[in-house]
Amino acid sequence: MSTKLIFDAAKCVRSHSKMSRCRLCEHATDKRVYIEDQLPVFTKGTGVEGAAAVGACPVEAFSLSDFSATEFFFSFLESPVRLVSSKLNVPCLSVLSVEHLIALTLASEEPITLDIAAYDPGTNLYEVIVSRIEEANFVLESISHKRLQINDTPSDLSKEEADEKNDVSERRAFLRKSASLEGIAAHKRTFDEAVESDELFESRLDTETIARIKQKQIPDKRKILFSVLKHTPKPETYEVLAEEDISFVSQKYVDENCTNCQICYRICPTGALSSDAKFSLISFDAMLCVKCRLCHDVCEPDALHLQPGFETKEFFEPTHRTLATFTIKRCHECGNPFTYFEGEIVCPRCKIEEEEALFLHQNAKKMRGEIK
Repeated sequence: MSTKLIFDAAKCVRSHSKMSRCRLCEHATDKRVYIEDQLPVFTKGTGVEGAAAVGACPVEAFSLSDFSATEFFFSFLESPVRLVSSKLNVPCLSVLSVEHLIALTLASEEPITLDIAAYDPGTNLYEVIVSRIEEANFVLESISHKRLQINDTPSDLSKEEADEKNDVSERRAFLRKSASLEGIAAHKRTFDEAVESDELFESRLDTETIARIKQKQIPDKRKILFSVLKHTPKPETYEVLAEEDISFVSQKYVDENCTNCQICYRICPTGALSSDAKFSLISFDAMLCVKCRLCHDVCEPDALHLQPGFETKEFFEPTHRTLATFTIKRCHECGNPFTYFEGEIVCPRCKIEEEEALFLHQNAKKMRGEIK
């Protein structure tokens, strides 16, 4: 069976809110995957040519039917080969995210080489792959002496590499049958039933999907990076990386315009933003942030911002920071708790009701001619 691109709408940040402006899959695939009516759309025949969407999606909403980046990570480290190539062990280099590349490099004792010779310079795919390699090396330079290497000279695989390719393929096949990621088999069956390869795949937000949207999920690639960083020696000094130079994680701050409307931490797909039982604060865990920017897109007063720099200390000593605190009081009218700023201890809902009641009362007086 040929490789198929799979999309899980429940994971996509665009399913969480119509305010989301994420188009990473569209940009990475040069619009082979495109946004229409809020969600990504692509033809059911889309396969490896859509692999870049897998590596680009911050929440792993995309996958390939016969390849798991998580399985590849572990099988690659077991292998003696340190070449990552579409001729050998991956369907396309673009299926790997920056996080995968960093984790592979840190976990490997020997240098890793990425084979980019098969990709044409100047194409969108080539630019996507090279950009991820450059970002991975940029981050690696700040925390480690290790670097990714590239091979841009066309060459045939050696006999040993070809044999290794077969071994890895057989091992992956076994893992798929016995311990594949939950849900891949179900998605695969769905796509197997497609008759026309040029028929559009359009996701539907049914009841089951909507229920899963509410679940907070940390992407597997972030879990892998967590694990690798725990076993990576800490650098002698920590650096601050420019916010625009790192695509997969961030640090944030909240300004005085925040109204504590709660939408940012309620809608965060990974739980990077959270609060306490009284909703009296906004907390943030940078290493849970996937920089999907959904919280920024839904913040009506535009009170949530990215810090200009990301501290590499977070990779090794992650902190749970409080971005804002609020005074919570009980309304003197209805008795419900609310975020209190100043003035009368009346919640916004009761204030609106009072204003509406006053308006109706005044309007009634005008109709009776009691006031002009």
